Amino acid sequence: MNFFLYINRKLVFIFGTILTFIFILLIFSKQFKLNKIEIEILETNLSNVDIAEPKFAINNDSKKIYITANEGNFLNKNEILLKDNVKFKSNEFSIETEEVIFNRNNQTAQSNTKSFFKSKNTTISSDGFDINDKGNNIIFYGKSYIVLK
Repeated sequence: MNFFLYINRKLVFIFGTILTFIFILLIFSKQFKLNKIEIEILETNLSNVDIAEPKFAINNDSKKIYITANEGNFLNKNEILLKDNVKFKSNEFSIETEEVIFNRNNQTAQSNTKSFFKSKNTTISSDGFDINDKGNNIIFYGKSYIVLK
């Protein structure tokens, strides 16, 4: 005899309905998770940053000092707070720190965070620094460690 004649049609219908319901729930749960991820991505991208990856330069008669950071916020017309991986680079040295107030008009910079100065023969670790006179004077302050090679 034929096996399909012995199958209960109500049982097959209930089993099919349950499978369809589970499939629909699975699709909606995945869609809900995707929407939640998209909302989280949008929330993390919208931050309180005025400039993303700002780049500036301090121009001097003898050299240029290039300044880069991950974030920047305008404090006023001339001053910008640079944050997160701030780097000063020239042909002679580099300085790395986390926060700097850069004055575009006077071309000065000031930091009160841990700073690392590196040049060919010198390494300085300090609690902060000031760059004045268009990069001609760099003053390190706080607890400072100097290594001369």
